[in-house]
Amino acid sequence: MVLLTAREVALRLRNGSLSSTDVVSQCIERSRLARVLNAFITHTHESAMSRAAEADRRISAGQPLSQLDGIPVAFKDNFCTKGVKTSCGSRMLRNFYPPYSATVVQRLAGKGTVMMGKTNMDEFAMGSGSVDSIYGPSRNPWSRSVRYRERRLGDAEPLRVQATSGQVSYSLPSSTEEQKTCEDDETLSDEDDWLIAGGSSGGSAVAVATGASFIALGSDTGGSVRNPASYCGVFGYKPTYGLVSRHGLIPLVNSMDAPSIFARSTDDLAAALEIVAGHDIRDSTTVREQYKPFSLPDDLSVKDLHVGIPTEYHAPGLSQGMLDAWSWVADLFDNAGAKVSRVSLPHTQYSIVCYSVLCACEVASNMARYDGIQFGHRSEQGSSTHALYAATRHEGFNDVVRGRIFAGNYFLLKRNYEKYFVKAQQVRQLIAEDYRHVFSSGVNVLLTPTTFGDAPSYRSFIGADNRTRSMQEDVFTQPANMAGIPAVSVPVMLSERGLPLGLQLMADNFHDKQLLTCAKWLESQVNFPRFDPVTDS
Repeated sequence: MVLLTAREVALRLRNGSLSSTDVVSQCIERSRLARVLNAFITHTHESAMSRAAEADRRISAGQPLSQLDGIPVAFKDNFCTKGVKTSCGSRMLRNFYPPYSATVVQRLAGKGTVMMGKTNMDEFAMGSGSVDSIYGPSRNPWSRSVRYRERRLGDAEPLRVQATSGQVSYSLPSSTEEQKTCEDDETLSDEDDWLIAGGSSGGSAVAVATGASFIALGSDTGGSVRNPASYCGVFGYKPTYGLVSRHGLIPLVNSMDAPSIFARSTDDLAAALEIVAGHDIRDSTTVREQYKPFSLPDDLSVKDLHVGIPTEYHAPGLSQGMLDAWSWVADLFDNAGAKVSRVSLPHTQYSIVCYSVLCACEVASNMARYDGIQFGHRSEQGSSTHALYAATRHEGFNDVVRGRIFAGNYFLLKRNYEKYFVKAQQVRQLIAEDYRHVFSSGVNVLLTPTTFGDAPSYRSFIGADNRTRSMQEDVFTQPANMAGIPAVSVPVMLSERGLPLGLQLMADNFHDKQLLTCAKWLESQVNFPRFDPVTDS
């Protein structure tokens, strides 16, 4: 069952071959099996079993609330959940229990989904590896893959990957590989060269990849869902900005934050989107037009599709495996009758710098609320109001958060405001105009890498500071947030190290159905192997 999609599980719930109670029990067992991966901050197993029993009664009576009734879901720990700790992976909110739930949480609960818990993340979503949480880092489940471990230790040859016009094949060593689980091997320690999960929504990606949840929500500000989706071999989808309510999502960058979805298939992404999308009176940035739910067709064709390949995304540092995957998928589209052509997004080269400035500015504004007075951590060093503020923020925030606050306040100084903030906003408009120009020229979707390659090891990842790491990891993903357009990362093949590689598809604003339909076609073509990364079976 661990390798099934939410849609496949839902069909079994309807025909009676599975019960929601059974499914939730299996997810609980999977979360315990993979506990060393540190995907969850808070488990809600007791309430999950109660909600699963309620779902079973509804389904038995022929009255399911939705196609996802009884399906386990998880939420990144920056979505407010009434009565359940919401910490943002930070000491500042370590004991924060919200009095209300985020709109997306309410909508999914109202349609019968079962919350399994709150997932780990970089503190206040500031990071690209999910390694900067006060609860410790989330670890990529593919670190436990026998195939990867043998290649890392030099006990096996690199996986032979052969991509042809019609399929991709993997040649494995002839020796029989013994199945292992997280509990069969030694516990990972900080000294081990394990793989990062990606970030900042790494816990949610790990939850889906390991079978501890079938769908998980994360926040995507510059690639925080698509990046870990690529590294963990799952689907990660950022909807058009304004399509899904941000109410109850503790903000990082208000103008770019997008509640986003992890799943094991594009059909699952569409099913979750159907529930969470639509106008919300509590979020003025959601579109007012009534959302029209859609399902993805099973009869797929890309003959009338125009796929753009941005030349600027051929960035230095792209791994050969990612280049091969990109070329192979472009050929798949071409051979299937789609028009494939190179396009230019000339201001892409300025995007990551522009993003860094705007991100810091909005972070400085959003973090100002954490002063030790209203809620959250409060220092005991309160000799004066000023001393209380300073001590609280020093104790409550890590170095990464404090650094971005300092940078943001510097950019917003009166003498710097025009030079940095205003200039960055102007460049942002040019970036968005690049996309508008490309899509108005007849291009339907853009095909790019999601990351430079497969998941890096923790040891190599921490070799650079957080700002440098984030700029490197977000280079392909953050332009979509700058422009507000929808984007999805699709797992397409394994690298020579036996690790997932994901490619990104982007479409014009509010063309989410076309984007996911295209992603579903790609999913059907690449046949990404359904390995269980925990047991490597």
